[in-house]
Amino acid sequence: MDNWLIIPSHSLLAAVLFLLANMSESSPVFQGNPGFPYITSDLNEISGKSFDYIVVGGGTTGCSLAATLSERYSVLLVERGGSPYGNPWISHKMYYGFSLLQTDEFSSVAQSFVSKDGVASHRGRVLGGSSAINGGFYSRASDEFIRNVGWDEELVKEAYEWVESMIVFKPEVTMWQSVLEFGLLEAGFLPYNGFSWEHVEGTKIGGTMFDEYGIRHTSADLLGAGNPANITVLLTATVKNIIFHKDIKGNETIAGGIRFMKSNGSTDEIYEAYLSHPHNKSLVGDVILSAGALGSPQILMLSGIGPEKHLKNLSIPLVLDLKGVGREMQDSPAISMLADTEAEYRLPDTPQVAGIAKDFKFIVEGGILPISLNATRMPIAIKLAFPKSKGKLELHSTDPRQNPCVQFNYLTEEKDLDECAEMVQVLQRVSRSNSVLMFLRTEPQNNLISSPHELRSFCKKNVRTYYHYHGGCTVGSVVDNHYNVYGVKRLRVIDGSTFLESPGTNPMATLLMLGRYQGINMLRAAVINKTNEV
Repeated sequence: MDNWLIIPSHSLLAAVLFLLANMSESSPVFQGNPGFPYITSDLNEISGKSFDYIVVGGGTTGCSLAATLSERYSVLLVERGGSPYGNPWISHKMYYGFSLLQTDEFSSVAQSFVSKDGVASHRGRVLGGSSAINGGFYSRASDEFIRNVGWDEELVKEAYEWVESMIVFKPEVTMWQSVLEFGLLEAGFLPYNGFSWEHVEGTKIGGTMFDEYGIRHTSADLLGAGNPANITVLLTATVKNIIFHKDIKGNETIAGGIRFMKSNGSTDEIYEAYLSHPHNKSLVGDVILSAGALGSPQILMLSGIGPEKHLKNLSIPLVLDLKGVGREMQDSPAISMLADTEAEYRLPDTPQVAGIAKDFKFIVEGGILPISLNATRMPIAIKLAFPKSKGKLELHSTDPRQNPCVQFNYLTEEKDLDECAEMVQVLQRVSRSNSVLMFLRTEPQNNLISSPHELRSFCKKNVRTYYHYHGGCTVGSVVDNHYNVYGVKRLRVIDGSTFLESPGTNPMATLLMLGRYQGINMLRAAVINKTNEV
């Protein structure tokens, strides 16, 4: 074996336990730093206060959005989790994947859930969201995706560059990633594109959220680019629902604030925060949901916006019968194979190389993931982008801390199943390439899965997630092109729940960009409105 990757199990465990014992929940970056916003976990401190904008969800999109809006307006950013700073399982590459090993009901940085399909998954529950727990692979959306959603291409480029200038890096490719790179080329992922931000077919090296010292930079770091005097970050607070009122004539429903609770506290102890000028149409201000593909539709339903019949079953007072909420849920079905034959004591390794093929439908990445505190495995995974199968999300509880029920209906469409069968064959070529076999010093195995029946059966039994789920509040169904919720004033959804497909190799880059992009659009619109009034 390659000794440069091996670390004694007792040393790894000791290092983890030492760092965990000495970590602080408070951010060493934020504390005493005038360039970062005020952060608190004291709900009483925020209760009763008013802000120009309230952003629900301090995740991948919410942080860049809050930072941008703070350039001119006061912003409350509400996050149900805690701080990512001081937690080595988040901050350092050598502990990549450890945050997924130990989850609990209310406070772990990753919240686990199992879809009704029986597939296990995770969602981020920490400032920085999934950018604090994922593999950190960064790659922009395709030009076609940008055109299809109708975004301003120049502003998109500027927004990507804004993110990249602060928290994205060109990786120093590790030995295992170099091996995968050659394995992908052997398997036919051509041409070789070298390092690129762009979503291009072939084999490429993408950006990474880990710097040269192995330190992760999450979307939370983007808060430092805002106006610190205008941002208040509330941690460990779960939003229960949105506060609504009617206009003077009683015709329009308007969002006026939020109700929230301590994430690990009593559901009976409720607090409120408000928009600064909810009744004045000439002034700006919105409640903006950036709680992700599970969280945003969940909060809308808990607030009385969604399919009437479903809300009635849970005795939730109806505010608006909006049937698209929770619909068009999708997740890219994925298949994973282990390149190694048994667990070893290796340093975790994040994806830095991707293979993209078949008109961007097949995307392959690999890494080294911990399966315990002192053992790792080496999976290589392939996902099917643009699946035809769709599912839905519903509530099973009125407790906002509980996961909603989601069913993605993986591989229910025949076309998805056929393409999955082809993905298995592709993955076998990569995992059994000469480059991979020589590196691991293993012999090629003869038990290839080859018959159509075997391939399809393997897919059904082994389908998993790539963690790129989206939908639930899609544009054209729940929100308009400006991300305003239909039928309600001063309420928007800006996150991956609005997507009809997952952009790029990984959606993180585009979600980071989206917060900046929409924030700038909102700032510009406010200037135009003010000019028109004058």
